[in-house]
Amino acid sequence: MMVTEAQARRALDTVIDPELDEPITDLGFVRSLEVSGAAVTVHLRLPTSFCSPNFAYLMASDAKDALSVLPGVGEVAVFLDDHHDSDLINRGLAADAGYRGTFGHEAEESLAELRATFRRKAHTAAMERVLTAMLRAGLPEDGLHDVVLGDLPPGPATAALLRRREVLGLSIERSAYALVDDDGNRYPREEVPLRLRFARSIRISIDGNAHFCRGLLRTRYPESAADQSPVKEKVS
Repeated sequence: MMVTEAQARRALDTVIDPELDEPITDLGFVRSLEVSGAAVTVHLRLPTSFCSPNFAYLMASDAKDALSVLPGVGEVAVFLDDHHDSDLINRGLAADAGYRGTFGHEAEESLAELRATFRRKAHTAAMERVLTAMLRAGLPEDGLHDVVLGDLPPGPATAALLRRREVLGLSIERSAYALVDDDGNRYPREEVPLRLRFARSIRISIDGNAHFCRGLLRTRYPESAADQSPVKEKVS
């Protein structure tokens, strides 16, 4: 069974920009996708030539991994275009050298550590979105301390939070508290305002960076506008 372009595109839909918390397909970062028999070739583009190399490598590596597990796929080639470290990253991907093997002594932390950092930020942002919606619905801020997952309204935002928690190994039981730290520990009641403001700052930073990078990409590659999905509530 041969892989189709539609299947390959769906696989790329699962690849998330670690800093912007959106699929690379929605952001317009996939410049081209070609399927020829069992071979898949992808070219990626970024908003600037100096985007962080570790973010760039993580996305490109995840794209290769997502495509490689598809039934019927043989060779997968992923290329990062027009980046100041394109040659280095592309050689590392082709050789399956891994993050440290690609960057050597410049790799200050492992790819797993880098990924964990962004997953924690994504969880914090998802938590803030859901809890802020409850505040807008009339719940007093102090009441957030007692909110459990079973109290959250059904919908994409709650589903996204549950997925974030599951990835971090946090409880998704209905009785689990919603406002927690990265280890699932409930914050003291008196810290609720402070923790909510901190979570909001992370969410605003992620959303603002995503908006900014979308604009930069359109400026650098005008044709990318047609590939960017409309901004929507984060549910990935």
